[in-house]
Amino acid sequence: MSHGHTSSAPPGAAAPARAAAFFDLDKTVIATSAASAFARPFLTGGLLSRRAMLRSAGAQLAFLLGSATEGRTERVRAQLSAMVAGWDVERVSAIVAASVQDAIGPVVYAEALDLVAEHHAAGRDVVVVSASSAELVRPIAELIGADEVIASRMGVADGRYTGEIAFYAYGPAKAEAMRELARERGYDLAASSAYSDSATDAPMLAAVGHPYVVNPDRALRRLAEAEGWTPLVFRRHVAVGAGRRRAALRQLTGAAARDRLVVGAAAALALALVAAAWGRDRYRRRVAAAT
Repeated sequence: MSHGHTSSAPPGAAAPARAAAFFDLDKTVIATSAASAFARPFLTGGLLSRRAMLRSAGAQLAFLLGSATEGRTERVRAQLSAMVAGWDVERVSAIVAASVQDAIGPVVYAEALDLVAEHHAAGRDVVVVSASSAELVRPIAELIGADEVIASRMGVADGRYTGEIAFYAYGPAKAEAMRELARERGYDLAASSAYSDSATDAPMLAAVGHPYVVNPDRALRRLAEAEGWTPLVFRRHVAVGAGRRRAALRQLTGAAARDRLVVGAAAALALALVAAAWGRDRYRRRVAAAT
């Protein structure tokens, strides 16, 4: 999703550094999590029994609220990994791209879209940075007009997900990926901006010269006050890209196509949940080892 750039620097001179704007996805660009946004087709499509889905949802909720034990955390991770393992990558990507309009379009923050437009008008690239899988994040980034994506990468073998995670874009890993992208694209991070709602993205915010906290959680609010980071309030939702997916959706008709749509939505949700579970489990292990 990168764009070409030209430089007005004299021949032989180094190209001037450019600024970029880095946006967290969940509760920053969209008003919910990507996984929650895709939950409805996952639940209503009939891929899993309601009992199995409720059991998974209950375990995940307990896990995210921090009430899960170490053993339960591992069971949730294993369960979600099993849901992903075996999905065909190209099939998932195509179906997620076709369904993203209905799932994501209504929950995009208008304020986030305004900022994307402002950064583009100022000549800055816009980068979506998310712990969700790239197959889920890229169509959302395209929907809002972003230029680049930093996202988790799932393990793949023979065109199918293995259930493992090759790269997890979470915490300090987000900041390191931002620095790597800045080196590749010539971004000046000191002149760049970053936006997030969560204290887990403190490294991402600290990596740029202009950090903004969006509807911050309690921990991030305290940190922002201590660091002097600018708070923003996003409230307005706007329907994005109506009609942009019609051609793709027309290709998904009939019973077989409905099954494919359910599979794609289920895979998108599972990919996001696996990434969250895997990262939370690793964080708990690091904390336990340090104490």
